[in-house]
Amino acid sequence: MEDLLQVGVITQPHGVRGEVKVFPTTNDVKRFKKLKEVVLDTGKERITLEIEGVKFFKQFVILKFKGFDNINEVEKYRGKSLLVTRENAVKLGRNEYFIADLIDMAVYDEYEQYLGVLTNVIETGANDVYEVKFEDGREVLFPAIKQCILDVDMESRKMKVHIMDGLLD
Repeated sequence: MEDLLQVGVITQPHGVRGEVKVFPTTNDVKRFKKLKEVVLDTGKERITLEIEGVKFFKQFVILKFKGFDNINEVEKYRGKSLLVTRENAVKLGRNEYFIADLIDMAVYDEYEQYLGVLTNVIETGANDVYEVKFEDGREVLFPAIKQCILDVDMESRKMKVHIMDGLLD
């Protein structure tokens, strides 16, 4: 399992005083108010940044990092991911999972027949959809509903699913 989880992506600088506009990749955008630090993934290194200020603008979060006081210092971080450690991650409820933990999980049917690997989670609004790549190369979409997803075992990295009528047609 990943030690760091993505909470947002820097889209661009905001103003000239070192603030950045962040597209949140978390379900709870207000969580940024409680965060004291994030990890910036530059692609070459990971840098821990202390959050000095948080504002909200439309669907974006405006962050100010301690020690970054002008546009030139943050411009180079466009498109870079902001991560949090598991300790700083939101607490999950029952039957809730981090997407990063589901990716590459082995998927079996209710008769313990191996189907394939979960390759993607599509967030639709009503319910998530799990994309599973079968051994024969087909990609099948499973709605993340209790009638379809029977069990998720994080320790053994196995998911058990019920193939609903018409799902493979």
